[in-house]
Amino acid sequence: MKLDRKRVRAMFFKELREYRRNKFIIGTMAVIPAVFIALPLVVVLVLPSSSAGSLTQDHILVYVLGVPAIVPTVVAAYSVVSERQQGTLEPLLTTPVRRQELLLGKALAALAPALAVSFLVYGFFIGMVELFAHPGVAAAAIHSGDVIAIFLLAPLMASWAIWTGFSISARANDFRVSQQLCTFASFPPLAVTSLAGFNLIHASFGLAIAGAVVLALFAAFGWWLMLVSFDRERLIANTR
Repeated sequence: MKLDRKRVRAMFFKELREYRRNKFIIGTMAVIPAVFIALPLVVVLVLPSSSAGSLTQDHILVYVLGVPAIVPTVVAAYSVVSERQQGTLEPLLTTPVRRQELLLGKALAALAPALAVSFLVYGFFIGMVELFAHPGVAAAAIHSGDVIAIFLLAPLMASWAIWTGFSISARANDFRVSQQLCTFASFPPLAVTSLAGFNLIHASFGLAIAGAVVLALFAAFGWWLMLVSFDRERLIANTR
């Protein structure tokens, strides 16, 4: 059956309004990027020109991929369990909106701000390095391949986080528990990007392509799994 775009759009804007009113989500979206960007930015800005060569083998910008790996988990963890706690989930599930439309609308509402924050952080990092790093450091720290890999991997990492978060949120009865479990679920991709960022894993464009393929498969599997496991009757009855 064809998706109703009006319903998807309605769910999208409904979720965005909910997130905008939630101070915890807004605060977390500000704090997490600051945590991930602070260390690599300080490392690059204090590095003297004579040591710029040490950055040629590092991929510090890749470390900031932790932002799209973590930020969407906060939104996804909140998405279902919060509506259950507020008593708004049951009326929503009894509307004509199909589960595909509901989940897609929620997913897009989680993806859009996560990617906006992520790309804003990347732009801020590059701009600060270009403006304030010592001569030669910016050229050594920012690799064109890393920028391409980020734009390729960021949406896929965010998708992984969203579908994982939705699956957990749909079965949890408490937002804090859901958030903790979602954070743990984001550790595998976060660990890989952190190790690659500090050259503990040799990063290459081939590795980025392989990672993109794996993440795309996981995202597709997550969408399918969420569809088959999203039981409206169970959620309405508030059972596991």
